[in-house]
Amino acid sequence: MQMENLSPQLRLIPCVVLSDQPTDEEALAAFAAGARGYCNTHAASQLLIQIAAVVLQGGLWIGESLMQRLVGATSRLQAGAAAEKSEVWSKGLTDREKQVANTLASGASNKEIARALGITERTVKAHVGAVLEKLEVRDRLQLSLIVNARVAKG
Repeated sequence: MQMENLSPQLRLIPCVVLSDQPTDEEALAAFAAGARGYCNTHAASQLLIQIAAVVLQGGLWIGESLMQRLVGATSRLQAGAAAEKSEVWSKGLTDREKQVANTLASGASNKEIARALGITERTVKAHVGAVLEKLEVRDRLQLSLIVNARVAKG
């Protein structure tokens, strides 16, 4: 499929691209063409409903693999750019929430965060939820950008 041919139509309506064999490269091409979501054609119906809800509310649906790739890239870029980092973003967070946020911002999955910090995945999910709420951010990508940039949301 040639994504560039669809670009004008995709930008007018919220569109999700489904793929039988999803890849990060195809996902990037779909987003560049204006898609608002990208997932496997064989996704469960409940997941498709969740994706539709996110996209219809103006969000993007990015798969876990691509999300980790984006978070890792922002982490590496910001690490090279900032020698001295302000901790303004972490005011009001517990020490454990800060640890979870920093580990998440390096591109780690919930499972990897749990393993690194010696806690359960369920506890990680609770901490991530608390951090997102306290910092008033919508998702892991926004949180990663804030942590890696070390700036408060504006």
